[in-house]
Amino acid sequence: MKVLVLMGSDSDSKTVEPGLKFLEEYNIEYSVRVCSAHRTPDMAKQLAVNAKSEGFKVIIAAAGKAAHLAGVIAAHTVLPVIGIPVKTSDLGGMDSLLSTVQMPAGVPVATMAIDGGKNAAILAAEILALNNEELSNKLQQFKKEMEQKVMQADREINNK
Repeated sequence: MKVLVLMGSDSDSKTVEPGLKFLEEYNIEYSVRVCSAHRTPDMAKQLAVNAKSEGFKVIIAAAGKAAHLAGVIAAHTVLPVIGIPVKTSDLGGMDSLLSTVQMPAGVPVATMAIDGGKNAAILAAEILALNNEELSNKLQQFKKEMEQKVMQADREINNK
């Protein structure tokens, strides 16, 4: 169970950090790399082409502005690719979102919300859990704990 996490720039690390923490909590092995669809296209292609043979099962790609990293990666692999559009100072991340989500038929990218690093990791874990009962059980517990927190908050609000 390995996840390859790619960032278009090292400045994207704050976006992927919540997801990396989630992967660590659930004992999911990951590797983080910095590569750019535009500045290091050969490197991006090689990472995508070699990911499966290196034992990765899912790829997460975070990028901002003209966020083509996830799409370039998806063009060169059959592994599931999860894109994280990164918030930008120019357009608040809408540029990143549209660049990530508007993929042509045949090159799918599961696109998260802007700065949705934790959800990317959760989706990667759910994909991995398809073939891992132990991880599936842990994720079911995670969902139950979220439910309990909301129910507790509801009780507290109504008891005031």
